[in-house]
Amino acid sequence: MIRRLDGILQGDYRSLFYGFGLDLADLREYQPGDDIRYIDWNVTARVATPYIRQYVEDRDITAWFLLDQSPSVDFGTVNSLKRDCLIDFVTVLARLLTRHGNRVGAILYNRQVERVIPARGGRLHVLRLINDLIEQPRLPGAPFTDLSALFETAFRMIRRRSLVFVVSDFISAPGWERSLGLLSHRHEVLAVRLSDPRETELPDIGLVLMQDAETGEQLYVDTHDRRFRQRFQKASQQRQAALDSAFRRARVDALSLSTKDDLVRAIVSFAARRKQRKQISNVKSIKC
Repeated sequence: MIRRLDGILQGDYRSLFYGFGLDLADLREYQPGDDIRYIDWNVTARVATPYIRQYVEDRDITAWFLLDQSPSVDFGTVNSLKRDCLIDFVTVLARLLTRHGNRVGAILYNRQVERVIPARGGRLHVLRLINDLIEQPRLPGAPFTDLSALFETAFRMIRRRSLVFVVSDFISAPGWERSLGLLSHRHEVLAVRLSDPRETELPDIGLVLMQDAETGEQLYVDTHDRRFRQRFQKASQQRQAALDSAFRRARVDALSLSTKDDLVRAIVSFAARRKQRKQISNVKSIKC
């Protein structure tokens, strides 16, 4: 899977994950197709010929995974649990990044921030990280998730500008948007929202006992009731709209990852959309 993804992305890797340092290397005469944003207007004015700046980009990336492993992540009805999607995503992205010489670390959250795994490189480090995720105990219940604690811990601990993946279903007490926004001011943050189809649409299967994964509260619902299913779907759509709005306010790109999705296709599709948005943004900045 990692080789497949690495091969598909290829050049998109540069547009998906940027380094955080640029050093001026040289000046050369402008050639058709060069990015006009790199034109050195002072030199161009002196010699009456367009010249562009060439940079050496620092490609070293330190990536952090902020991982929500609260009980609600143990839900799943299709091919896997949301927790399985979390582990698969971290495995693929961590190995993909370390193959390019970068370092990865993780902050694990359950009832609270349980553990911090320092950022390191190499295959063995990735294997230890994945083993820790697999061995992490699953709680039958816990206090309601508060992602603010996870984001505030990351803000205090991660000093160097980094690439931060927040992997969660974002079922949390309100108020985490501000902490996420502060984190995105310092780092490049990508939100990976875990979901399952049964969280958005209920099948017509009669009387069902539902249980809150975190509080343990139980409730019988009649899925034969079409109006109930419609209200459930509407509430899910409103929650999705609220999440999208929160991510926009925090200036965070979001990848939706469902238990029914093909992981490679989801990542490649996200990379394509992200690249397209950057191109559109560059065009707008040039016109301005």
